[in-house]
Amino acid sequence: MTISVNTMRAIDHWVGVPLCAIATPLVALMDSARNLLSREPQAPKKLLFIELSEMGSAILVDPAMRNAQARGAELFFLIFKSNRASLTLLNTVKPENIFTIDSSSLGGLIKDTLRFLIVARRHRIDTVIDLELFSRFTALLTGLCGARRRVGYHIFHGEGLWRGCMLTRKVHYNPHIHITKNFLSLIHAAFADKIEVPFSKIQIPDSEVRLEQAVINPVALEKVRERIEKLAKEAGIEYVYGKHRLILINPNASDLLPQRRWAQQRFSELIQGVHQQYPHDLILITGSPAELAYVEKVRVVANVKNALNFAGQVSFAELPPLYTLSDVMVTNDSGPGHFSAVTALRTVVLFGPETPALYGSIGNSIAITANLACSPCVSAANHRKTPCHDNVCMQAISVTQVLEKVNIQLQAADQAKGR
Repeated sequence: MTISVNTMRAIDHWVGVPLCAIATPLVALMDSARNLLSREPQAPKKLLFIELSEMGSAILVDPAMRNAQARGAELFFLIFKSNRASLTLLNTVKPENIFTIDSSSLGGLIKDTLRFLIVARRHRIDTVIDLELFSRFTALLTGLCGARRRVGYHIFHGEGLWRGCMLTRKVHYNPHIHITKNFLSLIHAAFADKIEVPFSKIQIPDSEVRLEQAVINPVALEKVRERIEKLAKEAGIEYVYGKHRLILINPNASDLLPQRRWAQQRFSELIQGVHQQYPHDLILITGSPAELAYVEKVRVVANVKNALNFAGQVSFAELPPLYTLSDVMVTNDSGPGHFSAVTALRTVVLFGPETPALYGSIGNSIAITANLACSPCVSAANHRKTPCHDNVCMQAISVTQVLEKVNIQLQAADQAKGR
């Protein structure tokens, strides 16, 4: 039985707060003992990143990880087991340096947590960077993993989530710059020669937000292409790669924030509109194997012959080949918007409770947001939990608006491919 998001939030609050209160003086005592024996190392040598629950963050943090790697640090990463595949898109961290925690059951969570705390000490991790903004669980892992240098976001005089005092280098989270720059500020704090209060008193230029592109295996690319052509043929659709466009529609979003979903009916209407303008092109409605029924409802309501249910048809490792073969993708604000950024695919991403100013894709993307007075309604101060049960911010985005941006992206894709 999988632990629900709300259950994990409840545990993080009711168990996390007292544990942070207990661990704070314990961590301070351990630091004092270590400081008597030796000084803090000059620079990070073995650097651990902790980001458990957001698969898209594994892409957004990649510029920061490569920055640390260029400074000579060996990289390690801790992530929930179910999200591990997101680290394989760019392979910045060696597979043997990726630690996982099984969150599918409370017993597995406890067992893997204790195992990680032992393994981290065996690897002599000297620096840990807590990428989370909202989790007391990761704060505890940061404080207890044995690292001398511990970097993360601190509340200072704010009224938000209290996570104890586990950090040796406290960084101010800036809610007015993109999250990739916030991650880069953590790297500055980790490698800084002197303590700043708060970190990081630097300017981070846009040029530092560079994302590596995935290396596409030609064999994998060919397999995905053949699979698409076979499915199209079985459905009686003429599709030839290079002659016809391939348009992806990703209608779902994770249960972490269901308010991010544009209505299934709107996606169906979008498919109808795309088909009306591009009647000879193939539309694939994508999703995970668990989203098969959700995607099928979108397809059935659209009732467009050239639109296929493609949920579960590719593995996570085959996403870059799929995105390379495609011309444009429309998606809710969710993982695929970030995963596609490791390819040249052009995307249209729909935002509501989040803002693209902070969490927009750093690929070839156009963001659409209604800019309501209440948006964004989730932040570091509310555990990304909103009271909203009527996502007008998503309902306000019209099919016409999305079609307009799809046309822009398709024209750019045509130009890039010499059509």
